[in-house]
Amino acid sequence: MFARISQLSRHLAPSTSLSASSGARVGPRIATMAAAANASRKIQTAACLIIGDEVLNGKTVDTNSAFMAKWCFSMGIRLKRVEVVEDDQGDIMEAVRKMSANYDFVVTSGGIGPTHDDITYDSIAKAFDLPLKRYEVAFERMKRLSKPHPQQPNFSWEEDSPALQAKLRMVTLPMDESRPLESQFIFANEEMWVPIAVVNGNVHILPGIPRLFQALLEGLTPHIKPRLMDPDGKAISRIVISTPLPESTVAAYLTQLAAKVEPKGIKVGSYPHWGEARNSVTLTGRDVEYMESLVKEVVDNVDGRREAITTDLSTPKQE
Repeated sequence: MFARISQLSRHLAPSTSLSASSGARVGPRIATMAAAANASRKIQTAACLIIGDEVLNGKTVDTNSAFMAKWCFSMGIRLKRVEVVEDDQGDIMEAVRKMSANYDFVVTSGGIGPTHDDITYDSIAKAFDLPLKRYEVAFERMKRLSKPHPQQPNFSWEEDSPALQAKLRMVTLPMDESRPLESQFIFANEEMWVPIAVVNGNVHILPGIPRLFQALLEGLTPHIKPRLMDPDGKAISRIVISTPLPESTVAAYLTQLAAKVEPKGIKVGSYPHWGEARNSVTLTGRDVEYMESLVKEVVDNVDGRREAITTDLSTPKQE
């Protein structure tokens, strides 16, 4: 039964997309079952959706996807897709549906502030046919943990005002009242009132401000580790071998090597370093013992030397 529900969850997004264009609706019971399956299935793959006009017009440089890539590597999760979309409801809906259907763990970044162009919550709610409702737990945390703004000396939590309505936008979240609320909202950092809304069981909505994004993603670690395919076993590791040879010289050998190690889940990479005397060859995978057995062969064939191995499961820090 669970396998059938899990399979259904992977096809929910295309079905929902069709419903948006045709007027047909996915039944709430089926959607809830799919969300529950997404929330409990083991995590192997991930995707990251960066939302914001400011990234696409060059005003802001995205660092959140790079931080997530390091975090996923440290967790042993394969980050398979990163997309950037503008503040457009249709684009956000399309992207998040596909990601939710195709990947085990999805993170969005940006568009959850108090202003008119912060449309992420609304867009993702529409993508999965959910209402937006005030999450009172988050509102109470906001009142308790928010610091007074020096430009709002007369602000009151008890009196209606444009400033209060703007704050309320940030705690008005996609909500499926047929499912336990504690499974839909995670407070990943005790010093922050900002909740991580979890929609359709696997879409995690994070702020775009890098300091907040990083702190909350790190805070997700204890929630995610129990759902990894091998939480106490083999992490993803990387062996780096430098070579003075140009890529064209080692290309034939690396092609043969990649075909040989692929069945073992090992990926071979080749990276030029322009202006430097050496390039890099990498072996990446979980089977460290097998990777170590290949080092001498690779070193001999690329006239190289061993540089480093990465096996650390600790939380990454931004460089």
